[in-house]
Amino acid sequence: MNIKTALETKLGTKAGICLNNIEIDPLTIKAVMINEVVPSDPSQDFYGAPDADYLKTTIPLLQGAGAEVTSIQDVLQMGIYITNAVKTPKTASAIEKSSIENSLPYLEAELSFFPNVKVIMLMGDVAKKAFNMITKKASKKNAVPAISTYKLRNSEIYYEGIRVMPSYIMTGGNILIEKSKVTMATEDIAAMLEIITPLSHPIHG
Repeated sequence: MNIKTALETKLGTKAGICLNNIEIDPLTIKAVMINEVVPSDPSQDFYGAPDADYLKTTIPLLQGAGAEVTSIQDVLQMGIYITNAVKTPKTASAIEKSSIENSLPYLEAELSFFPNVKVIMLMGDVAKKAFNMITKKASKKNAVPAISTYKLRNSEIYYEGIRVMPSYIMTGGNILIEKSKVTMATEDIAAMLEIITPLSHPIHG
């Protein structure tokens, strides 16, 4: 299925909304990584140019976590789908709540496409806020406690049987500066890979 086409069929088109024009088999997806916001230039997004800015930070993070990937196609082959919480580019340095709300129906519909998902990674506070808005609407409470990600990293959070992992932003220039966050994001991704990758050798009892 084409994600963009499926979302537009379900929700219609909206000015300024950027969706992933990518063909995938939704049944193969075992993990979804939700990043913060689409870039102002769509060719720099995850499914844009092969050397897109978003991939320049994301691919090394995945590699650091032990994934043998060099392209977004490799990432999809592993059963990992990456998307953005906010589907409209930033207009100011901070992302306003209205931008998150505007994109929410698309994100919610997007997540519903993947029945075999085991892990949802929330890469940064915007993704965490967006996911909580979705879960609050459905269950009247936040899936992820509204405390700092650092304090949540050692707790196992589940929502409707899916492991939810709050982590750190994986795109943009700042990620290269904040080494401790890179380390923590890498550890979190490694934990996700362990959940979605079955052991390659049988365990003999």
